[in-house]
Amino acid sequence: MTEKPYLVSGRNTLIHKMRKVDLLIMNGDEYPPVLVTHRGLKEYTGSVPENRRDAKALDMELVDITSGDIFGDEKTLVFIQTLNGKEYKIDYSKVGTQLFIRMHQGSAF
Repeated sequence: MTEKPYLVSGRNTLIHKMRKVDLLIMNGDEYPPVLVTHRGLKEYTGSVPENRRDAKALDMELVDITSGDIFGDEKTLVFIQTLNGKEYKIDYSKVGTQLFIRMHQGSAF
């Protein structure tokens, strides 16, 4: 079994831990995917890979936060800690606004 490029922390936090692999965060079918790189986060506008093998070819890891081994259900708030030591907040209730993805105020890094 290979090591995952992220850690799950608490009820709604993911920690990105591999520079060479980006994370493509999926939160159900209604919300847009979010791309996590070593530089930060952004809404993903490309075509979503069909499966993990296709994602791996693009140096991505598909992370479906609704799966049982991550959080188990859709989340309204998700926190992502990136390799550059910053923590971001994804607020799915604010999709389509500037507040959808932003640096978390309480980041102590």
